[in-house]
Amino acid sequence: MAGNSFGEIFRVTTFGESHGKAIGVVIDGCPSALKIDLEFIQHELDRRKPGQSAITTQRKESDTFEILSGVFEERTLGSPIAIIIKNEDQKPEDYTHLKETYRPSHADFTYELKYGTRDYRGGGRASARETAARVIAGAIAKQFIKHSGIEIAAFVSSVGSIKSEKDYKELDLTQTDTNIVRCPDADVADKMIELIQLTRTQGDTIGGIITCVIKGCPIGLGEPVFDKLHADLGKAMLSINAVHGFEYGSGFSGTQKFGSENNDLFYSTPESKIETRTNFSGGIQGGISNGMDIYFNVAFKPVATLMQAQSSVDKQGHEVEVKGKGRHDPCVVPRAVPIVEAMAALVIADHLLRHRTTQL
Repeated sequence: MAGNSFGEIFRVTTFGESHGKAIGVVIDGCPSALKIDLEFIQHELDRRKPGQSAITTQRKESDTFEILSGVFEERTLGSPIAIIIKNEDQKPEDYTHLKETYRPSHADFTYELKYGTRDYRGGGRASARETAARVIAGAIAKQFIKHSGIEIAAFVSSVGSIKSEKDYKELDLTQTDTNIVRCPDADVADKMIELIQLTRTQGDTIGGIITCVIKGCPIGLGEPVFDKLHADLGKAMLSINAVHGFEYGSGFSGTQKFGSENNDLFYSTPESKIETRTNFSGGIQGGISNGMDIYFNVAFKPVATLMQAQSSVDKQGHEVEVKGKGRHDPCVVPRAVPIVEAMAALVIADHLLRHRTTQL
């Protein structure tokens, strides 16, 4: 199986299946002597872990991590960092009815036809359980990029048709984790929670959008051809389970504007710093960061597992009825906020290191 690694210099490789003994990550290219805040890593994992609120799956995993290599006395050694999380609350019996059946909109069919086999317990390698390993790597990447004054904050901006109409600059993003849906717009957050709870009672699921903001990014990250910064951010986001869309800056709404409305005009600040008066470019021009805020939206589809009957087929092509069992998220976006932040941090950390090779 290819495609288990991400990044060029700051490179991560994840491993493990949803109901296997453990999942984990190997991080290559992290500079030595970086002080690692172990409590921060656990904090990030706790933001993603299941069972954290009434609107998430009730699978109980402590997601306690164990560092196997690459860190000594809480500082990186420059060697590969290997970290694992042992799976604790496995219920493979919840999936035995799916051994011969393909779930609608899941990876079951494509995975089995591609590899000739699959781990049907919770989706195996295709499960979103794998993203816990990304969050670990992202937590270390966040600590690395913080030395360059870069901060990343994501939040839920819509659930279904309920959307915050406020620009991210109008919101206090430090308030994102003060409610269980992770929306800093408190009035809208309550409505989102009500919709998710109603959706769960109906045995259904709902999608949503996460907005992410990167502040303090220096000018010059990204390459002008294939490795454009927004292209790598797009790949990172689209690699997350259930993501169906990515847009940065003015995005799709920019298609409705004239160039005279969408261009970002340069000017010199009183401190003789060159900036743009607007930021429809989303902090990236020509594939390279321009020093302004980088912001983008990530669209998540409704979770594919429903607690209601759906028609499908089995391996022999016979028509069957499929209904979810066990513990599942009615809406994935609240738990996906730290995953989006983690993937953004991995992209920025990698491009920071690559940028150091640009000029003498």
